[in-house]
Amino acid sequence: MSSSVNVYINNGSCDKLLSYLMGLDQLQLEEFKLCLQSPELLFGNFQKIPWANLKASDPANMLSLLGEYFSERQIWEVTLSIFENMNLTSLCVEVRAILNVHQRRYRERMKAKILMMWDNMPWPEGHIYLRNVTEKEHKELKSLLYPNRMGAQPQTIVLEGVAGVGKTTLAMKAMLHWAEGFLFQQRFSYVFFISCHKVKEVKDTTFAGLLSWDWPDSQPPFEELMSHPERLLFVIDGFEEMDMPSNLDASPPCTDWFQRLPVHRILFYLLRKELVPGATLLITTKEYRTKDLKKLLLDPWFVQISGFTEGDREEYFIRYFGDQNKAKKILRWVRKNENLFYFCSAPMVCWAVCSCLKWQMARSPCFQLSTQTTTSLYVYFFSSLFAKAEVSLSAQSWPEQWILLCSLAAEGMWFRNFTFAKEDLKHRHLEASLIDTLFSLNILRKVSDCDGCVTFTHQSFQVFLGAMFYALGGTKGSMGSPAKHEEMKVLLTDALADTNFYWNQMALFFFGLLKRNLAGELEATLRCKVSRRITDELLEWAEELGSYDIVSNCFEFLHFFECLYETQEENFVRQILSPLLEADLDIFGNLQLQVASFCLKHCQRLNKLRLSVTVPIPQTELTFTTETLDSHSKIHQWQDVCSVFCHGNVRELDMSNSKLNASSMKKLCYELRSPRCKLQRLTCKSVSPVRVLKELVLVLHGNQRLTHLNLSSNNLGIPVSTMIFKTLRHSACNLQYLCLEKCQLSAAVYRGLASCLTSTQRTTRLCLGFNPLQDDGVRLLCSSLTHPECALQRLVLWFCQLGAPSCKYLSDALLENKSLTHLNLRRNSLGDEGVKLLCEALSCPDCRLQNLDLSGCSLTAGGCQELANALRHNHNVKILDLGSNDVRDDGVIHLCEALKDPSCALNTLGLEKCNLMPACCQHLSSVLGSSKSLVHLNLLQNDLEPSGVGILWKALKKSTCKLQKLG
Repeated sequence: MSSSVNVYINNGSCDKLLSYLMGLDQLQLEEFKLCLQSPELLFGNFQKIPWANLKASDPANMLSLLGEYFSERQIWEVTLSIFENMNLTSLCVEVRAILNVHQRRYRERMKAKILMMWDNMPWPEGHIYLRNVTEKEHKELKSLLYPNRMGAQPQTIVLEGVAGVGKTTLAMKAMLHWAEGFLFQQRFSYVFFISCHKVKEVKDTTFAGLLSWDWPDSQPPFEELMSHPERLLFVIDGFEEMDMPSNLDASPPCTDWFQRLPVHRILFYLLRKELVPGATLLITTKEYRTKDLKKLLLDPWFVQISGFTEGDREEYFIRYFGDQNKAKKILRWVRKNENLFYFCSAPMVCWAVCSCLKWQMARSPCFQLSTQTTTSLYVYFFSSLFAKAEVSLSAQSWPEQWILLCSLAAEGMWFRNFTFAKEDLKHRHLEASLIDTLFSLNILRKVSDCDGCVTFTHQSFQVFLGAMFYALGGTKGSMGSPAKHEEMKVLLTDALADTNFYWNQMALFFFGLLKRNLAGELEATLRCKVSRRITDELLEWAEELGSYDIVSNCFEFLHFFECLYETQEENFVRQILSPLLEADLDIFGNLQLQVASFCLKHCQRLNKLRLSVTVPIPQTELTFTTETLDSHSKIHQWQDVCSVFCHGNVRELDMSNSKLNASSMKKLCYELRSPRCKLQRLTCKSVSPVRVLKELVLVLHGNQRLTHLNLSSNNLGIPVSTMIFKTLRHSACNLQYLCLEKCQLSAAVYRGLASCLTSTQRTTRLCLGFNPLQDDGVRLLCSSLTHPECALQRLVLWFCQLGAPSCKYLSDALLENKSLTHLNLRRNSLGDEGVKLLCEALSCPDCRLQNLDLSGCSLTAGGCQELANALRHNHNVKILDLGSNDVRDDGVIHLCEALKDPSCALNTLGLEKCNLMPACCQHLSSVLGSSKSLVHLNLLQNDLEPSGVGILWKALKKSTCKLQKLG
């Protein structure tokens, strides 16, 4: 009998439980047997033992029966439930203690594991560890799993952030505080830690096998885990290191914990909540993999981990340098370098920056902060470390070993690999003495939970060395093939068309290494030579960029300019920017302003520029003090940007979505009015505050090259619009095209506009779309159209809330006006009545209108009949768009009759979305075979059916068909 029991439960548990059962008197033993028949006490989950087997069993036989029907864990849970029902309080206490042994052992094991990982994590000499007080730390950790103010507990939480800001540390602290019994006790019975860089090398395994890694001396209680998934927390660390194949979505669902699968599929099923639907997930990832996670997860809650706050950074610098004044001076400079200040949210970057600056200050009494760039800091950081390090490498092997190290870093970047195994180091032939030195200098560190694995202490170290690989001599690429310079071109093109942060940072370092004095520093301290061909290769790459449309390929001009600014080599910047014809820049911070002022002046061939300026530019200062130094710097940088327009070749400028004060706008306008300014087109959509647009008077009055002005999406108001319209009448103004879409123009404004149109013959194109013009506004406008001095050729009034009365005013104007050739009235409720009024003018042979857009104007077949009659008499109209009207087949028949007229000049007809049916195709087919003018026909989004299309196809194949485009 005992052998049977030993199959299911260990000897210790067997003896303990048998002693409890034997300690029951006869009545208690009978009650225990009866309770084993109660579904309520068995939780409805366990199989009931037949009464015939239980009735005559003694304690030993009953224990044997329990072992046949239940697992060890289930036996103890059933026993506890029955003892509680029998009010055996003391026995309940003992059984609960036994049940908690699994959890206690696991908590102790996880606590020891985390503490060992922290103990094995080396901290550099001089690094300052800023630790939150325990109470605050508990509050922050607790908020991770309760971030929703509505009280809902999210089941999937993602900790996202850049490298080194403490995502993994925070997740490990959460586990430690759970293991120590401080947090999440009522919510989680078990917390599992899955390291992505550790499991990604595993071939095939099972989910149960993954969970068993932290149970080296026993098997996890799988029955308990499966029966209470809501009590489980899975910490999935370093998702960015996992490659998820794109075809995983097509994989069949999986719920089997014991099915052997590739590890990435197991993680996929875990993330998709298929394996453990009720469990909570806590995932850490670098920001560039957030998009991939969003595609996988169900209702995730994203928490941004920002690392050191500004206050933390200030405290770090003060404690590191000891001298508060010196620290604050350095910190002010770091804040100006926005990229570097952002990097300093990572504690290890703070250490690298501080140690580098301290070394440079001690090294040179003439040290100047102003000469430093992010790249120079990293160069001097590595130089300072190796200046005092003892490395047993020969002079001949130094350059080769550095190239091999940098090659390892570069290849890791290409494959998103930030953790390297022993085999990776051996494959690269890196000598043990160099590796040991890199450990001692805290450039490399061992990965605590992955035997033999190493990683760079901070990702930026790997990024810098990866960039350095392409700056050093040699032709072999990091992956062997293609050649290094070809690999570099691909890297830069991808980096400048991608928002992946580490690629951007790598490109920044690469350009920064072109700074002359840095090449000398690398050669002097690290004994590695920078390639002499880098500049030529970069110029070749820049020329190749011109072979395709970089604007439409999402080229990051601003980051490209930041990279060029990092070089501080003006002659090189001038050469590489000389082919640039277009640029698109958002100046939203001090760095962007600084970069733009440095680079734009070297864009001598720049023809088209979009410039959105939202950084505050100070008013001009009359006095100069230390406090206003930054303000003066910004003012001068803005002046440099503005001077581009009077020294360059910019023909088109788009300042949309800019926020400028009167002073900065006035400075811009003074430069735009310069006789040397070649600007022809100016766009200022959504500029704030709107009142600064009054400064445009300077340009309109003084620059005769400016012919196009777009002020759309500005609530101009009477003061601004009046001043602009008044200036348009001036003889010095040469404006030909004016766009005022979505400007909320009032009736009073139209009077001023009408007056402007009658006093100048230069303005030929006017767009007033999306303004509540209404019929009264059209009446005022048409009064100017009939004036003999009005030279307007194109008028756009789409979506202006016009009705049939407007058509009467327009018709009268068209009978008098000899210049208007294009009229856009789309999306106005004109109806057939309005079209009939408009056709009074169109029917006149003297009407000069050539292009009429009536799409979305509530027309029917009746309106088409009026238009057909007009087309028979007027041979000037060449383009007619009737899309999105209820034309139907009857309307097409009327139009076809007009098109058959040999004298009809219509060459383009738009009938998109006009409720046409196959019946109209026979009439259209006849026109296609006979019309000498129709070359463009749009029939999109009509239900013509295959039969109708077939009829049209036959007509298209005839030699007499002149149609060139069918939509």
